[in-house]
Amino acid sequence: MNQSNTAVSITGSDLSSSSIAYIEAGWHNDIVSRARQTFTEKMNERGVSKIELFGVPGSLEIPLQTKLLAKTGQYDVIVAAGLIVDGGIYRHDFVAGTVLDAMMQVSLESEIPVLSVVLTPHHFHEHGEHHEFFFNHFLKKGEEAANACIQTLENMQQLAVKAAG
Repeated sequence: MNQSNTAVSITGSDLSSSSIAYIEAGWHNDIVSRARQTFTEKMNERGVSKIELFGVPGSLEIPLQTKLLAKTGQYDVIVAAGLIVDGGIYRHDFVAGTVLDAMMQVSLESEIPVLSVVLTPHHFHEHGEHHEFFFNHFLKKGEEAANACIQTLENMQQLAVKAAG
């Protein structure tokens, strides 16, 4: 989700009844939780306050949690955040592909939008410079996810109006 703030907003759209599930992976949580901070702030600014947090141990557990939440039918959008790094045990690109493919499969099967704030940097090291960069970068990603979520909710409202009309 590398996008500028080009979301088209429908003037006067009321998003206050929207319900969002937010999944957050526990690995590198001091970094990953930053996205939730700005996501929640931006959503609250638009009147969306029903955001329910679900923690999972790591990013690999996100797809199952996404599927279980989608099956409830209680959420308009599901957002997932995680940081997948090369830990030297297995290839992080395999994990990243598996997680993102499965998230999109859930979205397509359930017809519930699933937005990703799962980042997969090629080179992440536990030293201060990388930590600080991603610590700040997740703030921006949370804002981008909120913009995408708002646009998605508004699109869904438009479709519902057209279907009813």
